[in-house]
Amino acid sequence: MHISKLFIILLLIFQVSGCATQANKDPLESFNRAVYKFNDVADDAILKPVSTGYKNIAPTFVVKGINNFFNNIRDVVTVINELLQGKIEYAANDTGRVLVNSTVGLLGFIDVHSINGGERRKEDFGQTLGYWGVGQGAYLVLPFIGPSTTRDAVGLATDTLAFDPISYINNVRGRNQVRILQFIDARTELLNATSIMDEASLDPYAFQRDAYLQYRQALVNDEPSGDIDYSDSADSDYNFEAYTEESTIENCTNKLTTEKCKTQKISQAE
Repeated sequence: MHISKLFIILLLIFQVSGCATQANKDPLESFNRAVYKFNDVADDAILKPVSTGYKNIAPTFVVKGINNFFNNIRDVVTVINELLQGKIEYAANDTGRVLVNSTVGLLGFIDVHSINGGERRKEDFGQTLGYWGVGQGAYLVLPFIGPSTTRDAVGLATDTLAFDPISYINNVRGRNQVRILQFIDARTELLNATSIMDEASLDPYAFQRDAYLQYRQALVNDEPSGDIDYSDSADSDYNFEAYTEESTIENCTNKLTTEKCKTQKISQAE
């Protein structure tokens, strides 16, 4: 069942991917902008208030523990993709991370591996396709999910339906409840990114698109700017700092321009 759904999605998305060219990575811009506006309205009306309420009401250790739990599940997806890319050393390290956090860390609610100085990496099937030479394809904005490309949409479908352990929960109601909580957790992590993007550009859509494409390319190439900071999972506090223009400029010391620094910040929040 999972494989048949995945096969259909792959066929549909790869048909669209041929529309993109090197000169125009956003041939679906009219469609994408419409979805972007829909996501913005849905986020302001539902997703952001729910995530903000969850963060403010739930105890800090609960929010942190749930975030660690889903990061631990995400590490399983990373290990699979590292194996598919032939990154055996990284796969071995992250397999150890999953084993330690799933046992000593109580199913991942405590990130023991990071607390003891372990490194967390992120790999997904979109990166795996890029690693083996598949181009980004057309830029694509997905409903409720946000920025992607045709390649990364294939990657997301593959990771979700084939690699993610949550997909193998037999109880449909229970699986959907876990997915909803996972979505809220992910949106809670991005609360600060919304403020950054609103301040970053006169055209937040173009800013998000360009930042996303650069960031994903850096991830595929294993460039330093593609490193993902999961340090908050091992910190003793889980508070999200409010965005201010002054803090952004201060953190951009020695950067070529403040705009480029902001681009990196919003990219790393994706």
